[in-house]
Amino acid sequence: MKLFVCQACDNVLYFENRACERCGHRVAFLPEKETMSAIEPDGEAQGGTSQGGTSQGGTWSSLANKGESRMLCSNAEYDSCNWLTDAGDTTGYCRACRHNGIVPDLSDQVQLAGWRELEVAKHRLFYSLIRWKLPLQTRQDNPEHGLIFNFLADDPNSGEKILTGHDNGLITIALTETDDIERERRRLEMGEPYRTLLGHFRHEVGHYFWEVLVRDGGKLDECRAVFGDDSVDYGQALQRHYAEGAPSDWQQTYVSAYATTHPWEDFAETWAHYLHIVDSLEMAGEFGMEVRPKVDRDGELTTRIRFNPYEARDVEAIVNAWLPFTFAMNSVNRAMGVRDLYPFILSPAVVAKLGFIHSLVRNVAKDKAKAGKP
Repeated sequence: MKLFVCQACDNVLYFENRACERCGHRVAFLPEKETMSAIEPDGEAQGGTSQGGTSQGGTWSSLANKGESRMLCSNAEYDSCNWLTDAGDTTGYCRACRHNGIVPDLSDQVQLAGWRELEVAKHRLFYSLIRWKLPLQTRQDNPEHGLIFNFLADDPNSGEKILTGHDNGLITIALTETDDIERERRRLEMGEPYRTLLGHFRHEVGHYFWEVLVRDGGKLDECRAVFGDDSVDYGQALQRHYAEGAPSDWQQTYVSAYATTHPWEDFAETWAHYLHIVDSLEMAGEFGMEVRPKVDRDGELTTRIRFNPYEARDVEAIVNAWLPFTFAMNSVNRAMGVRDLYPFILSPAVVAKLGFIHSLVRNVAKDKAKAGKP
């Protein structure tokens, strides 16, 4: 994730800001420029009222795009989105929200608050997908396999529990995951070192891109050589995992215990970790972070994050920066009495799997550049 600046006063902005806290300008994300922009209403805008007292409807002039007029996403009405729609858009939704299918009952304040949390994680996911120029079709573009998100609440009447998962482009996220206590209970029950909303989004979209980039992209044999034979029965593999757990030596070849379940889960887990690593390193680089331990005589724990991980040529550059950075951050976290920022081991086998993901996403951008596509 980048750091952003208000064009009106040069104040540093968070990705989630709706208004600049210094000058009060409304701000919004401009996806094609991958930046936050201060915006001003074009004339008398119609609609509700935003944080800064300005109206949300009508068109807005973007300071980052030479005053071009845009609309705010329709979900700004619910304070769940701070993105601008594309030029010429007819849906009323931004690049991230046009992938929404079912949302919770927004008249219920608890469900509305939970949905807003989900949208924060979803928009961070889409930031990465857009940075890599990955193919993003909606269900309107591709009714059979477009990417769509359903955010569903448990049914208190029937007792039906919603499970987070992926099915042929449809990603279901359980609203229950926004309950911190319930999410922690599930983390402990599953024996997971961490469990986050953003982690769910990154994992589930990994299943989608396995289908798009691997299965349908002619990379199946290459992927099987790295992750194993995905034709193994998934249902049986899942039952075996929950009955027997992960092998005792799983850390030698897998990034997480759940990754041992099936090659599909191994790919999705590795995909999620790749997104974790790249986006976190970009943020660290934006702050000019440098790690130089006083006791590190051989330089193994020293790094200067001065490169863009989204454009790194090879995965080794990413891993060589990530390992010292996370060792430092884990040490700081322990000094505060909290869990490690990144409680995982990147074995040589896992690095090779991350390298496959790295090549996969970089080749998409290369192919688009050769074709002259944005």
